[in-house]
Amino acid sequence: MQDPALAGSVAEPKSPVDAFDLGERIKLVPTEPGVYLMKDRAGRIVYVGKARSLKARLRNYLTGSDTRFFVGLLQQVLGDVEVIVTRNEKEALLLENELIKAHQPRFNVELKDDKNFLHIRIAKDQDYPRLEVVRRPRKDGALYFGPYHSATAIRATIRLVNRHFRLRTCRESVFKNRVRPCLEYQIHRCPGPCVLSVPVAQYADDVREVVLFLEGRASELTDALTAKMKLAARDEHFELAAHYRDQIRAVNDSLETQHVVLDPGTGRPRDRDVLGFKREGARVIVSVLAIRSGTLLGAESYALREQEFPDEEVLSGFVARLYGDGRRAIPDEIVLPFDVEDARVREEWLTEIRAKEGRTRVVRIVAPRRGDLARLLEIAQKNADQAFDERMRGGDTLRATLLGLQKRLHLASVPRRMECFDISNIQGTDNVASMAVFIDGEPAKAEYRTFKIKGVEGANDFASMYEVLSRRFSRAIDEDSFPDLVVIDGGKGQLHMAEKALEDLGVFDVDIVSLAKARAIDVDANMAPERSAERVFIRGAKNAIIMPQNSNEVFLLTRLRDEAHRFAITFHRAQRTKRTLASKLDDIAGVGEARKKALLERFGSVRRIREASVDDVASVPGIGSETAARIKRVLGGVAGMEG
Repeated sequence: MQDPALAGSVAEPKSPVDAFDLGERIKLVPTEPGVYLMKDRAGRIVYVGKARSLKARLRNYLTGSDTRFFVGLLQQVLGDVEVIVTRNEKEALLLENELIKAHQPRFNVELKDDKNFLHIRIAKDQDYPRLEVVRRPRKDGALYFGPYHSATAIRATIRLVNRHFRLRTCRESVFKNRVRPCLEYQIHRCPGPCVLSVPVAQYADDVREVVLFLEGRASELTDALTAKMKLAARDEHFELAAHYRDQIRAVNDSLETQHVVLDPGTGRPRDRDVLGFKREGARVIVSVLAIRSGTLLGAESYALREQEFPDEEVLSGFVARLYGDGRRAIPDEIVLPFDVEDARVREEWLTEIRAKEGRTRVVRIVAPRRGDLARLLEIAQKNADQAFDERMRGGDTLRATLLGLQKRLHLASVPRRMECFDISNIQGTDNVASMAVFIDGEPAKAEYRTFKIKGVEGANDFASMYEVLSRRFSRAIDEDSFPDLVVIDGGKGQLHMAEKALEDLGVFDVDIVSLAKARAIDVDANMAPERSAERVFIRGAKNAIIMPQNSNEVFLLTRLRDEAHRFAITFHRAQRTKRTLASKLDDIAGVGEARKKALLERFGSVRRIREASVDDVASVPGIGSETAARIKRVLGGVAGMEG
C-alpha cells in the first residue's frame, strides 16, 4: 500500500542539465511546521527532515549556514523537495520518525549498535512461558530484558532464575510432547507443567517474581518473598519457607555483584537511561547506561559513523531511533549530556508510546549540569570514552581520514607525516615557536620541537614564521627528511610567508596549507552567538576551502593545530618565567650568571625561591649562607610577583 503522505509525489527522472531550482521551490513553501522530503533525480527519497517553519528551514540550505556534508551534494543530486504541513511541531516529529523508518534515507542519521547484544524474552501469550535468549527484541507483545553483553552474563542470570524461581526450561517442541516429568522436576527446579496439573495462577505468580528480579526491583521482590516465607513458617510449611529464604538470599547475593546507584530524589526510584556522548569528527559513540530502580544493570555502546551533523541533531536522532522502533523499553527519565532543541516534543511522543503499553508515568528528558544526575553522566561519559578508544580509533579509519585529506586539499601525496607550526609571544617579548608532528594521524610527541626566535624584534609573526621554517627546512635538506604536509596556524598572509621561506631554500615539492581559526560572527544582540567555519588556504587558490565542520578531516587538522598551539604556549610561559626570575636576580649584588643559572635550575621561579628557607637557597652550589640571606632579603619584599 502506498504511503498516503507520498501519494502522487514520484518525480520523473531528470537529466543532469535539468537542474532543480531550490530557491524557486522555497517561494511556494509555507511557514507552518511540517516535514520536508528531499528526493534525488530518480525520485528516491534521500533525506527527511522536520521543521518548526518549513520555509525558514529550507532557506538555510541556500545561505551556507548549514555545513552538513550532504548539503554540498544537493546541487548534483537534488531533483525535488516535497513538503507535508502538520498542525504542530509534535506532529512533524511523529511523521518524520515514521518516514525515516519507512524509507531509510541515505543522508539521515543511521543508528547501528556496535554488536548484537543478548536479551531475555518471556512470552505473554502462553500459560507456562520460559526464559528464551534472543539477539534482537521484536514487536510481538513479549517481555524483553537486557541487553546482556556476554553469553556468560546471561547464562549466570538464567541459571540463578532456574535454580530459585522454578520456571520451565524446555523448548516448545519438548514441552508439548513430553509424557513424564524430566530431571528438572526431580531436583525441584521445575513444577512439571508439561505433564502435571499446575495451576496457571500459581505459575503466573512465579513469572511475576522473575520479572521483578530481571527489572532490578529487588526491594519489591524481597518484600513479597519475605511475606510468603513468614506465612509458610506460620502454617508450619517449613520446607516451603526454606525455599523462600533461599530465594531471598539469591536475590541479595546477585545484587551484591552489581553497581548500585544512589537514586536522586525521594519516593520510588525512577527507571533511567543515562547517555554518554563521545565524538571525534564524523565518528560518534553513544553509551547508554540502563538504571532500573536505582540499580545499574548494564551499559551498551552504539557506534555512529560518517555523522557530519551537529551534535544536537545526532543525539536527537539517536534518541528517536533508539526508542521509536520498539527495540528498547522507554524509561521514566532519559538523561542527556547536553540539551537538544526538540526535547519537550520528544517527551510527549515517548509518553504517548508508553501510554499505549499501559504505563502512565510521564517521560522526562533532562540535561543536568550538577548534582547526582551529573555524576551519573560522568559514568556514562567514561563508558563512551572507553568504547571509542576500543572501537573507533582503528587504523582503517585513520587511513581513510588521511586519504580524505589528500583528496579534499588536492595534496600530492597522502599526508602521513604532518608538521604544524605556531608562533607565540606577548607584545613582542619572548618570541618562540613550536612544531607539532602527527604521524599516520596520531601525535608523535618525541618529534615535537620548540624554537627561540633569534632574528626578529617585536611582534612580527610573519618574519618569525619565515625564520622558523628556514631553520627547520635547512636541517631537512641536510638530513633529507621532509614532511608530507606543512600546516601553518593562520591565514593567507602566513601561508604566503611560509611559501617564500621554502622557495628561498629551493624546496618546491612539499605541500603547505594554512588553517584559519573559526571566529565569532557579528549577529543581533538578541540572537545566540555564531562562529565561522574553520578555513583552509592552499597554494594557488584565491578562496579558502571550507570542509564539513564535523568531518574527520577537519577534526584531524584542528587537533594538530591545537597541539602546536598548546606546545608553543607552554614553551613561551617557561621562557617568560625564566626571564622574570633572571631580571629579579640581576638586582641582587653578588649573583652573577653562574649563580643565576644554578638558582634557575633548582627553583624555576621567584615564588619558589621566596617560599624556600635560607638553608634551602644556601644549599644551591655556589650560593652559600651569606648570599642566600641577601637573596631572601631582596625577594622577600616583592609581594605577589611570580615567574
